[in-house]
Amino acid sequence: MNLYDFTVKTRKGEDVALKDYEGKLVLVVNTATACGFTPQYKELQELYDECHEAGLEILDFPCNQFGEQAKGTDEEIHTFCTGRFGITFPQFAKIEVNGENAIPLYKWLTTETAFEGFGKGPAALIMNGVAKKMDKDFKNNGNIKWNFTKFLIDREGNIVKRFEPTTDMKTVMAEVKAAL
Repeated sequence: MNLYDFTVKTRKGEDVALKDYEGKLVLVVNTATACGFTPQYKELQELYDECHEAGLEILDFPCNQFGEQAKGTDEEIHTFCTGRFGITFPQFAKIEVNGENAIPLYKWLTTETAFEGFGKGPAALIMNGVAKKMDKDFKNNGNIKWNFTKFLIDREGNIVKRFEPTTDMKTVMAEVKAAL
């Protein structure tokens, strides 16, 4: 399996085959509008502006599973993101990323990757505590731990790298540019 085997819903409810992104470098990210990591939208847009013409696509999947931080309709979320952060990359329908209602794309992403750890520092300490409350075995499974988890997919549709939300965006940007 690879990225091109999946179909997702646009924020208007239409099906989109991810095969449409064949030949592109893709960054898949689950997001929220009221999350401590929401400012990453700015850096994601900067990355998109800089690298889109070279073949980068960022696919944004709002998710309300973590602290209900993506409230509102798909259109309200989109209006917030375009108004506050000027995003121009594709934003899809709100989804679930874990559990029985997780969309097939995220079931694949989480079974094919391992949790990378939250790193060090205050944000890592906080996230370790939050993740442990939700899943005592969080370090040993690929489930998404929080919003703004990112997956880098190569031009053949294969997963290259997983980035946890605490990964410095400069690291994400460097990895994307190296893969381009």
